[in-house]
Amino acid sequence: MSKIFCDIAEIDEIKKFKKLKLVKGFTTNPTLMKKAGAKNYENYCLKILKILENSNKSVSFEVLGDDYENMKRQALKINSWGKNIYVKVPVINSKGEFQGKLIKYLNDNGVKINITAVFSVNQTLKILKKINKKTKVIISIFAGRLGDSGKNPINVIKQSISLSKKFNNVEILWASTREAFHYSQSKKMKCHIITVPPEMIIKIQNFGETAHNLSLKTVKAFIEDSKKANFSL
Repeated sequence: MSKIFCDIAEIDEIKKFKKLKLVKGFTTNPTLMKKAGAKNYENYCLKILKILENSNKSVSFEVLGDDYENMKRQALKINSWGKNIYVKVPVINSKGEFQGKLIKYLNDNGVKINITAVFSVNQTLKILKKINKKTKVIISIFAGRLGDSGKNPINVIKQSISLSKKFNNVEILWASTREAFHYSQSKKMKCHIITVPPEMIIKIQNFGETAHNLSLKTVKAFIEDSKKANFSL
């Protein structure tokens, strides 16, 4: 069964979804934090950590740097904040350079990493060649963005899962989820993790509705909206 991680940054929402048994962990990124109104990145991360204290739920925080030395320094700093942290590092930097050296260094030094912005089987293969079989690693494949570009992400995820089977410490994560049905696909493929936004978790909780009830809810919503808008014919 695919574990569900909540992709989120709003403090009140994290407090709410932390209580759900369905949610096994959290992912976030600088873009989500900016939208949530964060002014100081480190302070905001520490605030999230405080909320998740004693919850046994992991959280992924991303480095901000774009070169090896800065990313390494930032990764070690983020890692020092708590035991339930995965440090998010990009598979390549903004110059298109594969971050194998960084991945290997952090992995060799016991830092749990979430390697983000992965879009190909070749990238997964390159990552696996750089890591040991002890320290935990998440490989985040951006399925939704692959779909947005006209490519089928299923084969990338399937092949990545197959390649990772030699590593008990590696989990493949379905990222940039676009619809609740992707959770069903993820489970069927035995993808280890899927990260989804809060509103999609609500939809997943309601899985199993009959076609009749879905029709009824939809029709009622149309009628209610028509009334609120004072539409008439």
